[in-house]
Amino acid sequence: MLKQRDILPQLSGDLFLTDGGLETTLIFHDGFELPEFAAFTLLKHESGREAMRKYYRRYASIARARGVGFIFESATWRASSSWGSKLGYSAEELADANHTAIDLMRDIRDEFEGGGTPMVLSGCMGSRWDGYNPTDRMSEREAERYHAPQVGTLSNAGVDLISALTMTNAEEAIGLTRAARFAGLPVVISFTVETDGQLPSGQTLGDAVSQVDASTGDAPAYYMINCAHPTHFRESLLAGEEWAERVRGVRANASSKSHAELDEAEELDDGDPVELGVQCNELTGVVQNLNVFGGCCGTDHRHIEEICKTWLSKDRSLSLSASS
Repeated sequence: MLKQRDILPQLSGDLFLTDGGLETTLIFHDGFELPEFAAFTLLKHESGREAMRKYYRRYASIARARGVGFIFESATWRASSSWGSKLGYSAEELADANHTAIDLMRDIRDEFEGGGTPMVLSGCMGSRWDGYNPTDRMSEREAERYHAPQVGTLSNAGVDLISALTMTNAEEAIGLTRAARFAGLPVVISFTVETDGQLPSGQTLGDAVSQVDASTGDAPAYYMINCAHPTHFRESLLAGEEWAERVRGVRANASSKSHAELDEAEELDDGDPVELGVQCNELTGVVQNLNVFGGCCGTDHRHIEEICKTWLSKDRSLSLSASS
């Protein structure tokens, strides 16, 4: 357990893994139905909770076997009030779901954490609406008010940080950042981009990162990119601008298809795990601070294993080169 929430071990630069595509794994591999793509609904039943335990244990065991860090991301991406209301959850039931998600991860962390495998509990949050529709937008103030209750619940549940995944516009990211910092929690902002490297809002990735930093006093601990294939954002990072050094993590999709194409697909596109491992690690030659890697849509433990293997092989090659 972290002694201070502002000391995040992943800031050391050592490799930290996280999980893959939770929702796509539960749907396509495990056969669950997830209304509104909301994984937290499975926490009501023991069968769902057991599926979650199996899921997280698989990833935690990879980290422990390889001697690298691991970040648990809770199944609460859609466990906020707008989505909860759609799914028939009362405020109390929604709070219980958030607490259950964190308790479940904490038990598994206690089971797997060791001296060489630091593990972090992250409260995962997402957009209020379908983020791929750019007409659904809030002001910074509205976003702060909306996200504050879930931030407070996750804080009370004992998370080490907040991770805002699949952010599609800077204003919502700013409001969520302010809510997390008001609660005394470190926050990570993860933007998603379309195949052209721009956010669904049309803003460039660099402009979005710069706007959040300027509006919050550089409050996010770091930034990530998720729910996009490396080929979609590599060119943006290649520009070599200063904002790119704020990007520390990537949770890539297995497929290079667009979000619209993936939404229409009836079968899972899980890509090539070995190729994705290479593509993710190639990004470290573009942005030197990258050290947090996981997956998003279509990925599973195979992809994370390959990312880890490629990283460790790269480190061994560098060590051999330096000693020769």
